[in-house]
Amino acid sequence: MNVKHLTELLLLAKNQPTQRMVIVNGVDKHSLEAAEHARKHGIVDVLVTGDKKRIETTCQELGIDIGNFEIIDASSEEEAALKAVQLIQSGKADLVMKGLISTDKYMRAILNKQFALVEPGGLLTHVTLIDNKSYHKLLIVTDVAIIPFPNLQQKEVMIRYLVQVARKLGIDQPKVALIAPTEQVIESIPACADAAKLKQMGADGHFPGAFVDGPMALDVAIDQESATIKGMHSETAGDADCLLFPNIDAGNVFYKTNTKLCQAEQAAVVVGAKVPVVLSSRGDSTQIKLNSIALAALMSH
Repeated sequence: MNVKHLTELLLLAKNQPTQRMVIVNGVDKHSLEAAEHARKHGIVDVLVTGDKKRIETTCQELGIDIGNFEIIDASSEEEAALKAVQLIQSGKADLVMKGLISTDKYMRAILNKQFALVEPGGLLTHVTLIDNKSYHKLLIVTDVAIIPFPNLQQKEVMIRYLVQVARKLGIDQPKVALIAPTEQVIESIPACADAAKLKQMGADGHFPGAFVDGPMALDVAIDQESATIKGMHSETAGDADCLLFPNIDAGNVFYKTNTKLCQAEQAAVVVGAKVPVVLSSRGDSTQIKLNSIALAALMSH
């Protein structure tokens, strides 16, 4: 199944074996409601760390049977995070989700060397699916949240993750656009210089089964008319599946323009750890969290 919209992502995740998900400090309504929807779809079984009484009260307010979740009591955000990563380390959970906890505390637990959720020298990067009605398919985007200024080696790893996510969505030969301000190889612009090197790596077989092209301005990557006018003829131009942004500034602005001005739906997961990591904002809607759970569950297979 080639997933072109987020509604299809849920269907694909439902057809996979059920995964065990732990919510870190899952005391908030959006996280618990999304988890319950995912449980009802058969996507996950749910474990929750956090203040047990508060979790039970929130479940009651939402009309959720507390027996649907395994609750692990914790007296603080830090303890909730610690108990969650211990569950991952012991093999009792297959993926982890951020509840009502600050991102720095959440990620500190994920990166704790004691639990070895990230290999030494490993790279965590944020991958987002964006479903914009103005584009004919899903866009797979990195990085909008974690790596400020990825270097060439990090970009190589990020491309591999983009390709990995695309293949999980049924895209056999993903088209990766290396986003820059222009298609010209201008050495003084790092985005252009790195893109030219990465494109050559693709031509040399470093990304088998994927089309990697750049440098490429955003309009050329996602609009066929712009690509034609500019004389860009490639598998990727005008039909990109994946966008690699040169820095977090560009990626984050693109992400928020889509979600806030275009009302695009999205799902997001952090890859590079032992298990998929759901890193939704505390203010994200229940639907965004449900989408992200489905993506993480798909990635855990």
